[in-house]
Amino acid sequence: MRGRPEIWYDDLVTGQRHRSPRALTVEADDIVAFARQFDPQPQHLDPVAAQRGLFGGLVASGWHTAAVTMRLLTETLPLAESVGAGLELAWPTPTRPGDQLALDLTVVSKRLSRTKPDRGLVELAYDTVDQSGQIRQRTRATVVMLLGPGLRLAGESHG
Repeated sequence: MRGRPEIWYDDLVTGQRHRSPRALTVEADDIVAFARQFDPQPQHLDPVAAQRGLFGGLVASGWHTAAVTMRLLTETLPLAESVGAGLELAWPTPTRPGDQLALDLTVVSKRLSRTKPDRGLVELAYDTVDQSGQIRQRTRATVVMLLGPGLRLAGESHG
């Protein structure tokens, strides 16, 4: 997105914490629309069938929660140049209609690439939480990022 600040590898500090600048509300209509297109299961599509199911009511697909999380991630940490290299996901509690989802993120570690002198790997841990602080999604991700322009031009050495 143009006009947003860009965060490069060298801007991140291990242990740094970030909170999403806003929460996104997941409505019942959103849950059903997402499910119709991507995850057509009764607990996501039909409130009556969902009431009789495992969750006792309509719940969002985990993949819907993941999509909302991705949106929050890009707003919370607007990375200049990056690509995902690995991901671990867990959905400890279901996202329900009316949930207001926000992101709590920590930079776990970072290291320079051994083979590509213009990039590094960053490990991020982030929880998607509802308005009560209940964790709806827990994520651990490894991201490949370009070093900032200054470091690339300086030819920083890598181990």
